[in-house]
Amino acid sequence: MKKYTIQKSPFIVPTTDGKLIEEHFGNATDKNTQISIAHMVAPSGWSEPFQTPEFEEYTYIIKGKKQFIIEGETVVLEAGQSIRIEKNTRVQYSNPFEEKCEYLAICLPAFSMDLVNREEI
Repeated sequence: MKKYTIQKSPFIVPTTDGKLIEEHFGNATDKNTQISIAHMVAPSGWSEPFQTPEFEEYTYIIKGKKQFIIEGETVVLEAGQSIRIEKNTRVQYSNPFEEKCEYLAICLPAFSMDLVNREEI
C-alpha cells in the first residue's frame, strides 16, 4: 500500500462570481475533514461577504494582491507573502485591484460551508 497520494484531479468548486477554486485535498475532494488545500484565482473586483470561520486559514499569494479586512483592520498581501488568520476571527476577503490574484488557501480543520459562518449580504 502506498503511503502517499498524488492529486491530479482536484475538485473544481462551482462558483457564480468568476473565482476559480481547485480543492486538492479536503471535504469535497477526498472527504478529509482535518485539512483542506485549495488553489484559487480571484478575478479583479471579486469579494466575499464577511465571515467568522471555525477554522484557521493560511493564505499564500502566488500572483497579484489580495485584500483582507480582519476585525476591522485592512491588510493587503502581495505575491510571495502569506498570512495565518485564527479561527473565530471576523474577516472579509476581496480583490479590489486591477489584476487577478492567484493564491493557495489551507484550512485547519478543512473548509466547510457549515463552519465558514458567512454573513448575509
